[in-house]
Amino acid sequence: MEFDFKEIATVGMVLFAVIDIVGTIPIIVDLRSKHGHIESEKASIVAGIIMIVFLFAGVGLLKLIGLDVNSFAVAGSFVLFFLALEMILGIRIYRDEEASSASIVPIAFPLIAGAGTMTTLLSLKAQYATENIVVAILLNIVVVYIVLKSSAKIEKMLGKNGLGVIRKTFGIVLLAIAVKLFASNVKGLFM
Repeated sequence: MEFDFKEIATVGMVLFAVIDIVGTIPIIVDLRSKHGHIESEKASIVAGIIMIVFLFAGVGLLKLIGLDVNSFAVAGSFVLFFLALEMILGIRIYRDEEASSASIVPIAFPLIAGAGTMTTLLSLKAQYATENIVVAILLNIVVVYIVLKSSAKIEKMLGKNGLGVIRKTFGIVLLAIAVKLFASNVKGLFM
């Protein structure tokens, strides 16, 4: 087991951009006003468990249905590409159903550990060491917890324009990562 801080930082930034917890503060504030108290601890722990379980069981699931990690990584690069476009252009390509509760659904799943996050995890697993991905997940869960706990303060501090700038910046980072994932895994499809 060898920890690489550069890999942890890269994977952590990718996950941070995909989870987009800062960009979802308006959604969290809205859910808090609709459903009352949000259990930040519970939402964070459940999201972390979902991500780690999928990181380890995802490849087995792919093999069960006859797919390889390269194919999934290329498909994941397309998902990341469209998520990045949503972030940069401020449009919604994918729309979730309206939720009836808040802490687990929709915050833990699918807001934090949703389809984009799952796809990203398996795409990252094709390129980075698993232990570094786990550390990056745990670091992101800590950030998610802090943001959930202080979402109202962060929204007031950054304002709508500040949140928009952060969202667009991480969108550009995510777009570049999607291109890199595609380029590094598409060769594996033809071998």
